[in-house]
Amino acid sequence: MKFKILIVSTIITIVMGGIVGSYVSIQATLPSIDELKQYAPARGSKIYANDNALVGELKIEKGVFAVIDDIPEDLMNAIIAVEDARFWRHKGLDYIAIARAVIKDLIHVSLKEGGSTITQQLAKVVYLSPRKSFKRKIIEAFLAIKLEKNLSKREILELYLNKIYFGHGAYGVEMAAQTYFGKSVKNLNLAEASLIAGLTKAPSTYSPYNNLKKAKARQQIVLMRMVEENYITVEDKERIYRQPLYLSNLKRSVGVNSYFIEYVRKQLEDTYGIDEVYNGNLSVYTTLDRQMQAAAVNALQAGLREIDKRRGWRGPVAHKDNFNIEQEMTGKKLPSSVVVSPGDIYSGLVLSVTKKEARIKTRGIIGRLSLKDASWASSVLDSRTGKTRTVRNFSLQKTLKPGDIVKVSIKQVKGKRVQLALEQDPAVEGSLVAVEPYTGFIKAMVGGYDFKKSEYNRAIFAERQPGSAFKPVIYAAAMDNGYTPASIIVDEPITYMEGQANEWSPENYDREYRGPTRLREALVYSRNIVTVKLADEMGLDVVINYAKQLGFKGPIPKNPSIALGSFITTPLEMASVYNVFASNGLRLKPLSIKYIVDENGRVLESSEPAPEQVISPQTSFLITSMMEDVIQYGTGWRAKVLPHHVAGKTGTTNEYRDAWFVGFSTSLTACVWVGFDDSKTLGHKETGSKAASPIWVAFMNNTLKGEPEEFVVPEGIVRYVIDPQTGLLTYYDTGIEEYFKEETQPKQFSPTKSIWELRDPSKLNFD
Repeated sequence: MKFKILIVSTIITIVMGGIVGSYVSIQATLPSIDELKQYAPARGSKIYANDNALVGELKIEKGVFAVIDDIPEDLMNAIIAVEDARFWRHKGLDYIAIARAVIKDLIHVSLKEGGSTITQQLAKVVYLSPRKSFKRKIIEAFLAIKLEKNLSKREILELYLNKIYFGHGAYGVEMAAQTYFGKSVKNLNLAEASLIAGLTKAPSTYSPYNNLKKAKARQQIVLMRMVEENYITVEDKERIYRQPLYLSNLKRSVGVNSYFIEYVRKQLEDTYGIDEVYNGNLSVYTTLDRQMQAAAVNALQAGLREIDKRRGWRGPVAHKDNFNIEQEMTGKKLPSSVVVSPGDIYSGLVLSVTKKEARIKTRGIIGRLSLKDASWASSVLDSRTGKTRTVRNFSLQKTLKPGDIVKVSIKQVKGKRVQLALEQDPAVEGSLVAVEPYTGFIKAMVGGYDFKKSEYNRAIFAERQPGSAFKPVIYAAAMDNGYTPASIIVDEPITYMEGQANEWSPENYDREYRGPTRLREALVYSRNIVTVKLADEMGLDVVINYAKQLGFKGPIPKNPSIALGSFITTPLEMASVYNVFASNGLRLKPLSIKYIVDENGRVLESSEPAPEQVISPQTSFLITSMMEDVIQYGTGWRAKVLPHHVAGKTGTTNEYRDAWFVGFSTSLTACVWVGFDDSKTLGHKETGSKAASPIWVAFMNNTLKGEPEEFVVPEGIVRYVIDPQTGLLTYYDTGIEEYFKEETQPKQFSPTKSIWELRDPSKLNFD
């Protein structure tokens, strides 16, 4: 007996010695807790919109730090209940959970069960790799004990809630709240908090954007655990589970301001250096208008999708073989506790297809796609040839088959029935930039369809030909070089020599000739030949210098074709040039930053508008008046629906490679460009009027507020009645009124009528 006791004692001593020795050895290699104890979120730089709302942060560390006092108790209780029920009682390790995990791991002969406390999970996130091994688990346990000795429970919980990953690029609870619900974490209710708490186990699996049914099932587990831990009652659980969840549009939540923020980031790095931007705790107050930016994103994305649909259906995104139809069919009805918004776009799995209807599962719900909501797919684009063919006797069975993965939008929700529309991510790209007259403040900037797909900012980097959108510059130069809106140039065939041997014969879009044409008419109807002849008469040097005076940086080649916009420019540059007309002839540098404050409150930079009068208010008004008629009678006719006074011009380049619309009201100037990054054609008749102006109209319609304001007629402008055929003065009621700079009005009367037909001499001068 004594011998047995001696053997057991020896074994226990050896084991304990091994444990102590291992502990001492591991302790010597454990990282210091001091840095974590003194942890402060990376300072970086904060970006604010013009209403002082935080719209972005530039920092090395991921996430947006939320202090524990701003995190709702409901969210903390939900996470503790589902992740670590004894968090407030244990010292870093939960031995009951560990024992349970060990038993399950032994049964499965692998590391299946976690059993980790929140403290252990924090240790793993901060110090260790995610790879599972027994050694890592031992180190994790020792680290957890060390963390508990050096940090309070609230400090541990604060760090954990800011470090953990919640899916879709969201690190920490603040980013999770913004990503899933479009609000700050401090404003979450318990229904929202319980859904977010359920994500920590497997963010991709339980994401409501990936599978709504699984997300709701996981939410129910979280709420049940809260009942079991006495945080809420059973009645609370049922009520909270049924509470509507207004999920944010994922694409909007992560990318609305991204192009603008990236534009600001580049400026900051160029001025202050990378170290100061990411460690200097700068506060950057910008010109961004959040409502305008959201309107710009929505308008551009919707417009590009419509253009892309006209090009044709490119087929499903992917195909899923051997899926279980019965399993996928679960969750047929839309849960009453989830609110989906019409217009939101998601990927969906085609479950079944008939000639006139398809059932598609998206976000864990099953919706119906009717034939009419996919009719655009009757045009099919051949990716190899780039040509479009039309499907005869179109039906959904000719377009879709079970297992296809496609893009769909939520078209309508009636009760629990969800109606879908077929979509596809556009291959065509575009940009929209808006600036404010008289300040040059950039109010909105979108550089492409999707920042996550392409960070290339076409608003500032896409160098493309402006086409006819350059014509207002030609006509403005004419107003300062002896011409008036009533001046006549003959629209007729003409040929120019380019170099020694090449001939160039410009043509009008419709390939017709109108004979004697007033300049107002020529701009309104975008007559190419009149514009080229006008530039040639003034002299190309005059045109080039005038363009640079307005803000084009060049180079602009000395070639007659520049009258039709054959050089390159950017959307931001185009917006800035048109802003001269909107600002009564003042040129203003486009500004994105108003002022910057360092961590001590010292103003490092303040950007005040510095207007420069580059053309007269009278010239600016005449061109504005002519561009108002572009919208009322010409190629910009789609903008007539706006209940505001606006002026603008379309632009289309050779072979429909670029489509433009640039225009302004008294309060805002905006430029839209549409095209492919590789400059291939948009398709037949995809002009600035058809492709770009609908985007501009949608943006302005959701942006311009208040009572319509007319463009003010400056001093030095007079109105006379002229004969529309000759541009000369007339006395007759059948004439039209025209604006002139004072003393530039015609001095001759039209010979088309006899003097005895004079009815009312007062009609001669409308002033």
